[in-house]
Amino acid sequence: MTQDRDVLSLVFVGAGDITFGNTQVTWNHSARIESILGRARLRVLALIDPSVQRVEHVLEQKANSEYAECYADTRRFADLHEAEPFLQGQQVDLVLCAAPPYFRGTTLEGRNLEQHVTRACGGRPVMFTEKPIAMTRPDEPQRLCGWLREHGAVIGVGYMMRYLKVVQKAMAIIREKQLQVMMVTARYNNAYKLTTHGSWFRKSDQGGPMIEQATHFCDLLRYIAGDVDLDTVQVNTVEHDEPAGKIVPLYFDDSGFETEDRIPLCTAATWKHESGTVASLTHAIALHGVHYSDEICIIADGYQMRIHNVYKDPVLYVRSPASDTVEQIFNYPGDDMFRNEMWAVLSAAAKKTGKAPIPVLDEDQGLYSDEFLTSYEDACKTFELTWRLRDASDESAIQNRARRLSKKTQSAQ
Repeated sequence: MTQDRDVLSLVFVGAGDITFGNTQVTWNHSARIESILGRARLRVLALIDPSVQRVEHVLEQKANSEYAECYADTRRFADLHEAEPFLQGQQVDLVLCAAPPYFRGTTLEGRNLEQHVTRACGGRPVMFTEKPIAMTRPDEPQRLCGWLREHGAVIGVGYMMRYLKVVQKAMAIIREKQLQVMMVTARYNNAYKLTTHGSWFRKSDQGGPMIEQATHFCDLLRYIAGDVDLDTVQVNTVEHDEPAGKIVPLYFDDSGFETEDRIPLCTAATWKHESGTVASLTHAIALHGVHYSDEICIIADGYQMRIHNVYKDPVLYVRSPASDTVEQIFNYPGDDMFRNEMWAVLSAAAKKTGKAPIPVLDEDQGLYSDEFLTSYEDACKTFELTWRLRDASDESAIQNRARRLSKKTQSAQ
């Protein structure tokens, strides 16, 4: 029988799709939290979002679900300023910060969600936020990171691919065999049919493919091989104004886009990690349909590990000294990286607030983590890497345009 003292009290900041889902996306944090905790251990104290219509829609759905009792007393607030007096009188265990990145990741008033949560709830709750951690240069999140550390705030970041069982199995092999990773490579090929918002193709709106999308693979390479020597980053790109940079069909009107603001269609990047490991990342916006193509490869003495198709039914292929013709194959049908991540988030919250542990999800207990795999400080390093890639990408594009113009001028003389 669940004791009231083991109920986890949650606050949702943001009522968007990442938290409550829709019919076209796979993510839905609230549904996974409900399935993990069950009705007996979940209590949602507040839902904070400026859209009254969206909040009413979400709470109506929950009222008609099997978890209605978990939301029976949920308070609605437009923003944290309005919610603060209420939150100060509550024992909050977990805050999910799912507001748009413009409003978080800094110490600037109006864009400092994490500071507001800490001031309203104190250092008691665990916080969880999404990537990208900010819509600024890296110095602002780094400044916030120092503030959070000083105030004892514990915050994890949603790099969910770390929680995949195939990733955890690869990391277990590295530990068990005491391997030193020599090289890591990542290939991420985007299928752009559903990318119908022109804003995604403008760097000024969403940061570009390294910051907004390939950040997950940048983070995995850091997770596998350690910190990056940022001075070694090199990038080449395919731009829209090059013969190789044409994609058809385009699902939006790009006629008003500035040349310098358009994202690259292909990016090829290399760098070294502090350990000496070399890394490469390629990203392309080229495939038709809706399914991506991706793979991560890890090379160590005697070993090659390939993590194939991280988004849908991922598989780990391992070549080892045992055979140079037959690979071991590890796959975990039905593995849900978002659910694994939420289990870690809830476990971290239960541990920090002295609540009973969260029961394990299945027999693969050794492939789960009961704490965050990406701290805010760690996420700041991934954010800094993606910005270094963005800057190198921009510089490469400028230099290539200058070279093409010079060649064109010379040939015309």
